[in-house]
Amino acid sequence: MSAEKSNSGEVTPVEYMITAIADMLDGLGHVAVGARSPIPGSAAHLAAARSGGRLRVSILGSRRHSSFTDGARELFDCAGQGRIDAFFLSGGQIDGGANINLVGVGDIAAYPRAEARFPGSFGSAHLYYVVPRVILFTQEHSPRVLVDKVDFVSAPGTSPSGVHRPGGPQALVTPRCVFRFDRDRARFVLSSVHPGATPEDVRKATGFDYDAPASVPVTPRPDADTLRTLRGEVARTVADTYPAFAAKAWGIGR
Repeated sequence: MSAEKSNSGEVTPVEYMITAIADMLDGLGHVAVGARSPIPGSAAHLAAARSGGRLRVSILGSRRHSSFTDGARELFDCAGQGRIDAFFLSGGQIDGGANINLVGVGDIAAYPRAEARFPGSFGSAHLYYVVPRVILFTQEHSPRVLVDKVDFVSAPGTSPSGVHRPGGPQALVTPRCVFRFDRDRARFVLSSVHPGATPEDVRKATGFDYDAPASVPVTPRPDADTLRTLRGEVARTVADTYPAFAAKAWGIGR
């Protein structure tokens, strides 16, 4: 599902994703966001607005919303020192063990002549290991993306015992639902479904197995103050870094 312009009468799937992620950031000190991650970027700005300025947001590649002066290298150094509380990752494939694939699908041994190529792993493996709260996200909830097993592991969701790993996955947010990740069992648990979706819809659209409670909660609808902040202050802020996204989601800049 793609971002669609919202109106005052309905909450779009993208807005449910943003507000669900923002709720996971409450109480944190420093959140970093990739240059091509407008949904987490919007969530981070929303959480910052609700924190009264206590949450620091660093968006890679942004001049206004990052204090990094050495780009990705400074981000990696900051994360390695434990000075980033949350980061966000996606992938062309995500499997039930929270492994992500950012390289390609098909015969990866034939790379770069694989069936399909993705942008590349960049620093995903490093950040997945050292940032304590990594939130996965995808705008396409389908068996094509949420697979039983990724074709290539760009960054592993878990590590063998004895491996020092302070970081790892906390949750996976999609246009249909929120999964939380159980690190002890190395599998996802369905946490809530967004309004308009059902647990049966989610099961049918998911290519990996996961756990679910007998009664699955519905993702809470954001309250009026949250929507007003998101569609006003946050949308204008997001438009500075992600103008195409802000225009499509909220009509900002049109």
